[in-house]
Amino acid sequence: MPALLALPTTLALPTAHALPGLLSAFVPLWALTAVGYLAGRTGLLGADAEEVLGRFVFNIAMPAALFTLLARAPLAGFVNASMLAFAAGTAVALLLGAVASRRLFDRKPAEQAVGGLVAGYVNSGNLGIPVAAQVLGDASLVAPVILFQVLVVTPLMLAVLGAGTGEGRRRAGHALLAPVRNPIVLAAAAGAVFSAAHWRLPGALNGSCDLLGRAGVPTALVMLGLSLHGRGRRPDAGTGAATSRAEVGVAVLLKTLVQPAAAYATGRFALHLPPHQLLATVVCSALPTAQNVYVYAREYGAATALARDAVVASTLASMATLSGFALLLAPGG
Repeated sequence: MPALLALPTTLALPTAHALPGLLSAFVPLWALTAVGYLAGRTGLLGADAEEVLGRFVFNIAMPAALFTLLARAPLAGFVNASMLAFAAGTAVALLLGAVASRRLFDRKPAEQAVGGLVAGYVNSGNLGIPVAAQVLGDASLVAPVILFQVLVVTPLMLAVLGAGTGEGRRRAGHALLAPVRNPIVLAAAAGAVFSAAHWRLPGALNGSCDLLGRAGVPTALVMLGLSLHGRGRRPDAGTGAATSRAEVGVAVLLKTLVQPAAAYATGRFALHLPPHQLLATVVCSALPTAQNVYVYAREYGAATALARDAVVASTLASMATLSGFALLLAPGG
């Protein structure tokens, strides 16, 4: 089996002709977010729509999607040189994002975790898959990135989020148990177990879980759009802290430029990756902030406005940065 994140030697490399295809990968994300915004503006779904959809995504749809994805993904070869470079870029962005939230914007501990996530948690699912298919020639190349984020980054950051909430301070051991009680982490762990054991759900149950999981991405995007209605007039939910343009700008800078630059430096100068693997690593690192970050922030009531605005702003900025990195790093380009 080829190494994960290793590109086929016959890869059709990105050119100017590939840019319309790259743009088309963003269109569904923008369109569904716009649908949510219009629904919020018109009141079509009612005053509690964002709350209800948020709980549906966090507790039902997203766990189903992650379980089905990981249950089918081979775990062999998870740790390799390309993933080490991606992990290094992620660690740099997460750390700098959290430090910036604390030092520059005086955020509380749970909000600092969100500051790290918006700077270093990439949209590897609904955007990473089509971008990998179009730019890298193989959608499966993003699978190890999803595994790394779900199995390593998410539990760690959710533990910090749990420790920083009021509930975490009131209950001893809450930080350690928070990931265990989290439906997303539980679903990811179950999917990894099924993959390692080569188990499969019965046909009808597997189909039902798959169908439910498909609702996660579009519902999360609609929920994101709902949150954008009136975003400039309200503070972060549950924190009372407003989000400045400077804070969003720092998060977007770390996400779209610093994270891929750190992955590039690690991959080229420390690990000496071949050009095609370096391209895949940098493109995956340059993906914008995942809307999952907004789901997590909203669930824990920490820096929701920052998460929401960073998702939208980084997605817009990444249209230029992704195209630039793909064109600059294409072997022979």
